Amino acid sequence: MEGRKMMTVAHGPLPTGMPDGWPIGSYDTYLQAQQAVDHLAKSEFPVSGLAIVGVEPTLVERVSARLTWGRVLGTSAASGAWIGLFVGLLLTMMSATPGVAPIAIGLGAGVAFAVVTGAIRYAATRGQHGFVSHSQLVARYYDVVCTPRTAQLGRDLLAAFSLKSPSTTERHRPVRKVSGGIPADHD
Repeated sequence: MEGRKMMTVAHGPLPTGMPDGWPIGSYDTYLQAQQAVDHLAKSEFPVSGLAIVGVEPTLVERVSARLTWGRVLGTSAASGAWIGLFVGLLLTMMSATPGVAPIAIGLGAGVAFAVVTGAIRYAATRGQHGFVSHSQLVARYYDVVCTPRTAQLGRDLLAAFSLKSPSTTERHRPVRKVSGGIPADHD
């Protein structure tokens, strides 16, 4: 495997809870925080002590459409058609007599089953949830957290990186302790 680096997985359980260390950079988006960690890795910084922490998580539910009988039955039929097509193709492969009959039976059964179950579910919740939505967990900003031992070096590397890369805009906030010890800028 010449020219390629092998990825190794550390042995033992993954740490849980908040990381011990200090923020060495804060970013508006997760992608920017990933780019900062990537820069540190390319600079041969010891990345095993880093963590990206989403600060102030918020659940955002985006409403995309009103839920109606037509929408419920239509999406149920489409979903059932895909499942029915799959079952029909399996029946065709297992059938001694080839033809479109097993596919048609699978499609029909899939659509019928999905429409009936979709209608029952919608009727059972009528008036409680009259819209289609998608939930997403987002953070207000993302901190790159580092162990105290290498925090100053990490800050210096990220400061140089933010000067080179205008797409990675670091938030300017005072460095604060996440847990344990004294902040690195008070040595």
